[in-house]
Amino acid sequence: MNKIGFNVLAWSAGVSDELFPIIERLKTIGYDGIEYFVGSPNEAAYKQLGNHTKELNLEVTTVTVVSPDANPISDSASIRAKGLDRIKWSIDRSFDLNSHILCGPFHSAHAHFAAHPALDEEYKWSAEILYQAGEYAKQADVVLGLEALNRFECYLCNTMEQLAKLVKMTNHSNVRAMFDTHHANIEEKKYATAINTIAPFLSHVHISENDRGTPGDGHIPFDDAFSALAAINYKGWLTIEAFSRNDPDFANAINVWREYNDPWDIAENGLKFIQRMCEKHSL
Repeated sequence: MNKIGFNVLAWSAGVSDELFPIIERLKTIGYDGIEYFVGSPNEAAYKQLGNHTKELNLEVTTVTVVSPDANPISDSASIRAKGLDRIKWSIDRSFDLNSHILCGPFHSAHAHFAAHPALDEEYKWSAEILYQAGEYAKQADVVLGLEALNRFECYLCNTMEQLAKLVKMTNHSNVRAMFDTHHANIEEKKYATAINTIAPFLSHVHISENDRGTPGDGHIPFDDAFSALAAINYKGWLTIEAFSRNDPDFANAINVWREYNDPWDIAENGLKFIQRMCEKHSL
């Protein structure tokens, strides 16, 4: 069976020992791994958290974003260089956490828009930065799993077709792709088509409900997603990414204005749901 993880963004975007009791309970529930957001400037805390997670025999994946002042598709070379530096810093912190997968939409600045659709030159700039990031990630044994976001959070990569284009342009073995059921629900016509499109590069999957609450409680066509993943013989992580207002600053930054489900309801029932779906579709 594929490994199942849980992203602690449901509680906090921070990195500190305050997460210890949360990851300990996630271990007890039955998760194989924990996903952490790389953003906190407290570098020492990453190693501490990584060591504690390893002591619990839990694996780690990581996720990050880049800001407009470090945008890999900026028309300013100096800003693009800052983007590369930021991605390298996130790779270092992922290494500290013992993560071998760093995922997220760091191909471009999160929630930052230009007054035009994505340009060929912007794909070229992103690919150049990502290739250099891939070279750096290779030294740390970290795979970069690029994420396509919905049109309200990104304009460079909304679909698996656009994401596959960028990964091909980057042409680096450590620069691959991920699939998120929430974003695909908004942007893709059919899950099977989208997953088949990204299959040659797929390294990570986020299991996310349409409202970011408990997987299986909403209208995401999970049967379509799991059957398509089984058809391509996907063997990577199935990680729940759900949100709440437990961390108000983070919630405000991503426009989460209400509670969808209690995080522990999401964790407990979400795991059972994924296990049922994996069994049903022989994944």
